[in-house]
Order: sequence, then C-alpha cells, then structure tokens
Amino acid sequence: MGGFRMTQSRHQDDRSRQFDQIIGKSPALEAVLERIERVAPTASTVMIQGETGTGKELIAKAVHNISPRYDRPFVKVNCAAVPLDLLESELFGHERGAFTGAISQKVGRFELAHKGTIFLDEVGDIPLLLQPKLLRVLQEQEFERLGGGETHHVDVRVLAATHQDLEQMVKQGEFRSDLYYRLNVFPVMLPPLRARPEDIPALVNYFVDLYSLQMGKRVEHIHEETMSSLCSYNWPGNVRELQNLIQRAVILSNEGVLPNPLPSNRLETVTVMSKSAALKEVDRALILQTLEASGWVIGGPEGAAARLGLKRTTLLYKMKTLGIFRSTQNRRVRIPEAELESTESSAGL
Repeated sequence: MGGFRMTQSRHQDDRSRQFDQIIGKSPALEAVLERIERVAPTASTVMIQGETGTGKELIAKAVHNISPRYDRPFVKVNCAAVPLDLLESELFGHERGAFTGAISQKVGRFELAHKGTIFLDEVGDIPLLLQPKLLRVLQEQEFERLGGGETHHVDVRVLAATHQDLEQMVKQGEFRSDLYYRLNVFPVMLPPLRARPEDIPALVNYFVDLYSLQMGKRVEHIHEETMSSLCSYNWPGNVRELQNLIQRAVILSNEGVLPNPLPSNRLETVTVMSKSAALKEVDRALILQTLEASGWVIGGPEGAAARLGLKRTTLLYKMKTLGIFRSTQNRRVRIPEAELESTESSAGL
C-alpha cells in the first residue's frame, strides 16, 4: 500500500513538472490535460482552439514537453504577427535574390524545427495563396525555399492554434477545407476562465507570488471580498486578463495587502469589447485617433495594433465590429478587409 502511494506521488510530481505554469485542478482543465497526455506521444497534428488569453501556447509547449521530441527544438511562429508578404519566407526560408532585400539565404522555421515541433499560432491568418504550400509540408514533409528549386525534406510535428472559427472560415471560402481537416486531426478546445472559476484562487496566488518576487514586494493577505469578486468576474480576457490585473494590483499593494484590481465603477475600465454604448464610442474614438497617428498602418512595431497593445487580427475585428471608416477625399468609406490586409503587408508588420 505504501509503495502505491509513493508511485502515485512520483507520478503527480512528474505531471506537475510536465505541465509547468498550467495552474488549476478543475474538471474542465483536467479533461484538457488528459487529452494532451493521450495525443502527446503520437506524431498527430493537434489543433488547439480557445478564446484569446486561454493559454494556447502553454498547452502547445506541454504537448511538446511530454512527447518523444521533448529534447528537440520547439519553434514558435505567430502567423498574425508576421507581414503577409514575408510569411512564406518566415516559414520556409528563401534563397539569395528571391525578392528585393533578400541579400542572403535564410533558413525558415520548418527547417529550424527539424526533428522537433513547430507551433503555428493564429494559423487562421495564413493567406489562401500560401495554404497549399503549408498543406504540402503537412502531407509530404517537403517544400522549396522561396526563390529556390531544391526540395527540402523535414521531420516536424505540427501544432496549431487559433481563436477563430476555422470551420466557418471554410464555409466562407476564407480557409481551405483540405488544410483545415489536415490540421484538425486531434482538436483540443480550451475552456474559458469563466468555465473553471474554481481555478481562480490558485491562479491569483500564483501570479501574486510571481510578481511579488519580481518586484521585491511582500503581499501576504488577500481580503475575502477581493477574492470573491475575482471569482465572480466574467473574465472576457481570460487568464491573460487576470494576470495583467494581478500584476497591477501587486504594484499598487500597500502593507502586504492585495487591493481589488477590479474597478468598482465600470466606467473606469475602457475595453473595446465592452457592451456599453458609451464605452464603445470612447473605444471607437481611441482606435480612430491611434489609426490617424499611425497613418492608418495596422501592423508593425509603430502600427496602430502595437500602440493599442492588441494583436493585428484583434484590431481588425474590433474595427469591423465598431464600423471604423477611413476618410478618403473628404468622404467616409469603409475599408474592405482585403485593403486592410494590403495596408498591413506594405507596412512591414
């Protein structure tokens, strides 16, 4: 009997190390971890879906860590953060002279991930013209660098993630159906934080300890009312929102007590996704002001998305939702999505 407890304890310790930084023991999270443990030893492609801020990259890293490739490269690509006209080169590399500015040969992310794992975050942002090349490397494990004719072979395990509804994108002709089915071999759906409120206290304590240590502050007490309000909040930004608010609270803490980071008056919080009409107008004005200041450049380090602290795709969605218009020749015209994509590409996102 004692031997069984020792084995069980050792298994729990191993599991804790494998799922480092994945905090919680709720049934919803445990169901996800069990699926990860089943698929990780295989070579199957995994599609990780969930709302923004649910921790898709942590889950991808966990799959890699408990796979046979754990000691091989884990290469990440945020497909939404790479300029669309440079994404092919980023993924597959290019030869010298392949395009203006290609002064030397470049090895792409798939080659860097050889024998390891590549994580394609925001895979829904890969343009239609590039999707056949991605499909080929998934099916055949081969590709050519941009501007080159030599076929390169790789052994790469592919993990993908998105917050978008790819099935709906397929129906709308925005995403190839064959690529979708090839990526969606083993889907993993991450629950939003509101679906696992029992994990919130553990997450709060984890982030309090993390930022207290980083900032050299002692936070020893969290009022019951504070914890209760954190547990009852809807968390539209999920774990990322919780993390940011706890960081703010640690900064503002006094005498070892964590203040409640949630505003007592909702008008104190300006979020683009707010359901309040007044706040939507404030958000709309803020986005328009930022777009004007950036010359209507969406992406890149000086673009509107970076200035607002948003992902490019998130800003595009919010612009569409809020009915953002651009002034052209003294007229107000809606920007087609294709033009928005073109603007981002030329901006050097």
